[in-house]
Amino acid sequence: MTMPSLLELAANAFTAIAILLAGRNNVHTWWTGIVGCTLFGLLFAESRLYADVVLQAFFVATGVLGWWRWLHGKNGAPLPITHAGWRTLAWMVPAGIAATAAYGALLHFYTDAYAPFIDSAVLVFSVIAQLLMMGRRIENWPVWLIVNTIAVPLYYSRGLVLTSILYMAFWINAIVSWWWWRRLARQQALAPA
Repeated sequence: MTMPSLLELAANAFTAIAILLAGRNNVHTWWTGIVGCTLFGLLFAESRLYADVVLQAFFVATGVLGWWRWLHGKNGAPLPITHAGWRTLAWMVPAGIAATAAYGALLHFYTDAYAPFIDSAVLVFSVIAQLLMMGRRIENWPVWLIVNTIAVPLYYSRGLVLTSILYMAFWINAIVSWWWWRRLARQQALAPA
């Protein structure tokens, strides 16, 4: 087992803070996430996980938008926690599978990517989870569970042991956060307008 690089340590530290803050519904998740994702983009480029590099660029861009949406929401009020509709989820899953197959094929045929289809699944379903999180939709957490389940063995297989351990912790955090966000949504629904 090799020691994690300073880059891997820093990326893991900032991202761990961001994920914990997201689970606690704290707006500071966004700027800490932007820093962590920038560092992870550099780390994944070194590991030839190109879909993950693209994903980190997406996270940086959506981090800025998510930060703004959580603060200003609709009509200047903070965005409330809500559920995604079944119609939204019904098209997201098949679209995610199709996009995973398409992007995985692209990486397989045109790059030297390691595990292109698995890497693509992490990318595509992370995008779906991020979009749900930006809208403060509770269902972002079960999607993150799927992503983390796929990412742990992928990162471990590339020697990113610390990162795979972090994603195991993210798996646990997603369960706790799913419970917490449902509780917060119930409290919001009961609060006087």
